[in-house]
Amino acid sequence: MNTKTKKLVYTIAGLLVLGGGLAGIKYWQIQKITHAPKGFPPGTVTTSQAREELWAPALKAVGSLAAVQGTTLSNELAGTVTKIAFESGAQVKKGDLLVQIDASAEEAQLASAEASAEWARVSLKRAQDLRAQNSNSQSDLDLAEAQAKQAEANIANLKSAVAKKTITAPFDGRIGIRTVNLGQYLPAGTGIVSLQSLDPIYADFSLPQQQLAGLTPGLTVQVTTDALPGQTIEGKITAIDPQVDSATRNLQIQATLANADEKLHPGMFADVSVDLPATNKVLFIPATAVLYSPYGNSVFVVDESKDSQTGKALRQQFVQLGMTRGDFVAITSGLKSGETVVSSGVFQLQNNEPVVVDNTLAPKTEVAPKPSDS
Repeated sequence: MNTKTKKLVYTIAGLLVLGGGLAGIKYWQIQKITHAPKGFPPGTVTTSQAREELWAPALKAVGSLAAVQGTTLSNELAGTVTKIAFESGAQVKKGDLLVQIDASAEEAQLASAEASAEWARVSLKRAQDLRAQNSNSQSDLDLAEAQAKQAEANIANLKSAVAKKTITAPFDGRIGIRTVNLGQYLPAGTGIVSLQSLDPIYADFSLPQQQLAGLTPGLTVQVTTDALPGQTIEGKITAIDPQVDSATRNLQIQATLANADEKLHPGMFADVSVDLPATNKVLFIPATAVLYSPYGNSVFVVDESKDSQTGKALRQQFVQLGMTRGDFVAITSGLKSGETVVSSGVFQLQNNEPVVVDNTLAPKTEVAPKPSDS
């Protein structure tokens, strides 16, 4: 046997001895715990009872917020900015002047058109008097009427051009950050500023077509967003699209939320939960009572035991989990209503371990928790 082979054999043998030693120590520790003498102090646990209540089923979706009314204001006619009458971020009312574009040329043309219209009206009155005396032809009267109408149309056209160079707020809302400056020449269609109506605000989301039967306008929705951690905004479904998307088979839904403090903004990402009417009782326990593991989730049930030095012993029970609600989780199988389970520290417990129950420091559990530091 050469030197390399000897080194390899010694290394393997050493590893086997080390592994065996570690396994032996672990086995001794387990045996010491499972065969602890009766004088070994029992563990102290907090408990909670499995109970049944009506839980409203909730449908989860991802959506986005949208303004009830929102637009980017722009100019219909080209011109130079002569006045900016708003501050970025200000609240404005419908009809408030925002931007004035130079309309001096149109106003001069309007003055000329009004003078021409006055002459046309005088000419029409003269033609009507002459026609009444049969001193002119019907065609003369028709021509005078046409010229008067054309003059009035020219005035209306120029007034419209002047009005289009006066940019006003089309509805109440909050103005955005302006993108134009005084004296700047604006080609037609230049974006000037965003205007958004923020209260109320829409939450747009979609749900699979299988959920259509349970959806009706008026259902309550709960909306959360990472922009407002710990806060839940409540609203109502106000619109359901009558057409299902043929590509995704999803149904578009719109909810309306109150937003008086304007903390919600269009374009925000949001998590939406739709509360359906409650129909079935749900058995639930605190989520902290569940011992999660790859081979199955379980809880420790506290049973009365004559063999235990405390009169109480633990029984590990595998369970099937359902939906979650706040600090609680539903149990679909494995537990019965009224059974007592350990509610905290379950990862330290053993099957058949004697315990002492002390709920003075039991964790507080709520269906709708509101963290104090949120």
